[in-house]
Amino acid sequence: MKKIIIFILIIIIAIGLFSFFKKKKTEEDFIYKDIEIKMITIDDYVEVTGQIEPLNRVEVLPPSGGRIEKIFVEEGDYVKKGSVLCLMSSNDRVAILDAARAISEEEYKKWEDSYKPIKVLAPIDGRIILRNIVEGQTIGGGTVLFAMSDTLIAVGNVDESDIGKVRVGQLSLITLDAYPDTLIKGNVFQILDEGRNVSNVIIYKVKIKLFTIPSFLKSQMSANIKIMISRKKVLAIPSEALEYSNEGKVYVITGFNDKKEPIKKEIKIGKDYDNLVEIKEGLKEGDKIYFKVKKYQKQMIDSGSNPFMPKKSSKMTKGVMRRI
Repeated sequence: MKKIIIFILIIIIAIGLFSFFKKKKTEEDFIYKDIEIKMITIDDYVEVTGQIEPLNRVEVLPPSGGRIEKIFVEEGDYVKKGSVLCLMSSNDRVAILDAARAISEEEYKKWEDSYKPIKVLAPIDGRIILRNIVEGQTIGGGTVLFAMSDTLIAVGNVDESDIGKVRVGQLSLITLDAYPDTLIKGNVFQILDEGRNVSNVIIYKVKIKLFTIPSFLKSQMSANIKIMISRKKVLAIPSEALEYSNEGKVYVITGFNDKKEPIKKEIKIGKDYDNLVEIKEGLKEGDKIYFKVKKYQKQMIDSGSNPFMPKKSSKMTKGVMRRI
């Protein structure tokens, strides 16, 4: 009988010790981090997709049908108004020159010098975004020879549910699918009045003038556009500092009692901003709060293991607290 009692006592003590050390280990897995609450600046954006387009696209057509003799520009070239883009022969000149060439080279030279080709001139200052011809090509009077752009802009496709928030002059941040690491800035300068139906959603075009135009920018590039609709200062804390009750109430830890137990305070929260949450009620600027962060744990190295084998990385704290 005594042996049974002793055995039961040993089991109870073992369970108690196991629970004690497990609890102690769990408690030691994290520490409390404290931060002082401050006001931060928050920017609200309308995020849309769009594309790069010319502000004004001008097509250059020939004065008549004929043949392209010489081309002086390529796509991407910037030209001034009045610059010669190409030389062309009218249909009459083509007929005369071809007949003269059939007679002799001397006859051809005579008519070539006396019957000058037509100069096709640039109608505006701008960049050549399309060259639609090659030398020797026969063209009609309606053939588009070149297309020109005076400057490039970004055009955003804004949903009708967001168009009421967009105003002329708002700052816009633009990234391109082709260059995702390059940020381009601009301002909204025009909001078109006529919308269009895209998959049963009304979309409005918003034009954005760029502060600077990168050399790699090309017409019809896909763009991701963030239009800043407001900038305000709010009281915010890291979302990881929040604790929730079963009833849905939100708490933060504001200190500790004599038993080193957390003192919790109920608060009211507002919008989420990435890893931050707006505080509506319960805290003020300068208050201090605490939240749990995992401790850095040193990697245990087995001295008997192969030093040339890869080792598991150390456990690090998940996430980084944003400075506020």
